[in-house]
Amino acid sequence: MPPLKYLAGYPADLLDQVRRAIDDGSLGPSLARRYPEGHEVRTDRALYDYVTGLRSQYLRNAEPLSKVVYDNKLQVIRHALGTHTTVARVQGNRLKAKREIRVASLFKEAPAAFLRMIVVHELAHLKESDHGKAFYALCTHMAPDYHQLEFDLRLWLTASELAVG
Repeated sequence: MPPLKYLAGYPADLLDQVRRAIDDGSLGPSLARRYPEGHEVRTDRALYDYVTGLRSQYLRNAEPLSKVVYDNKLQVIRHALGTHTTVARVQGNRLKAKREIRVASLFKEAPAAFLRMIVVHELAHLKESDHGKAFYALCTHMAPDYHQLEFDLRLWLTASELAVG
């Protein structure tokens, strides 16, 4: 059994349950039943509209985003499913900041709930830079089932890797 790299840090009894689901072949099908709905957010423009819609709903006072794109260079192996960056430039005597969000391209084919979870995570970084208590409170404000979605996304990544490998 390969190591469950996406689930590192979870309790041993939970990992045993996951291993049993992998062994009996039920992990992928159970996730497919739980998250059957896909999404239509396939282009960078659609992703920008989706992200700015969530931002305007939950973070009206946050700085605007200058760019939101799918990025096929983001590597899940390096634990980057999405990134947020702030680029500061000096223009004359003013400092201009541009904020960008990049989402790994694999989310074009992911269930809608997982895309939302990644977007919520990256949007929360507009207000909270660290993964602290306030950060996760903001994530659960935008997606009340955030923690379950994060765990299920890790399961989905594990099942997807096993299906390919």
